[in-house]
Amino acid sequence: MTRVVVAWSPDEFGRSALTSGVAEARMRGLGLVVVNASRGDALVDDRFASDDELAGVRAELEEAGLSYDVRQSVGLDVGDQVLDVAAEVDASLIVLGLRRRTPVGKLIMGSVAQRILLGAACPVLAVKPA
Repeated sequence: MTRVVVAWSPDEFGRSALTSGVAEARMRGLGLVVVNASRGDALVDDRFASDDELAGVRAELEEAGLSYDVRQSVGLDVGDQVLDVAAEVDASLIVLGLRRRTPVGKLIMGSVAQRILLGAACPVLAVKPA
């Protein structure tokens, strides 16, 4: 069974991605894989969720009644981590939240969204917070 993969972070962008991912999984009759990833290059990464934040995601998915898996990983590139999970589960769709970045910010730090958009073997749904 293929799945919907959600690139999730514990912020408004991750919440938007999770909400859209749940809706897409329901509509398609698929399970969901939530990926929370970090490069691990900082002592504190606000996008890497705590156990309590992950428990909240699991509770939300339980309530939604979907088959799901929540994964947390550390690697060289967040985009590659999401793409690896998508390939592993034969994803039908990847959902991610978009944040506005300046051209200079993208040049210096790169863009996870761009990496996923260009590297995905399946459709990608990019959403913004309301």
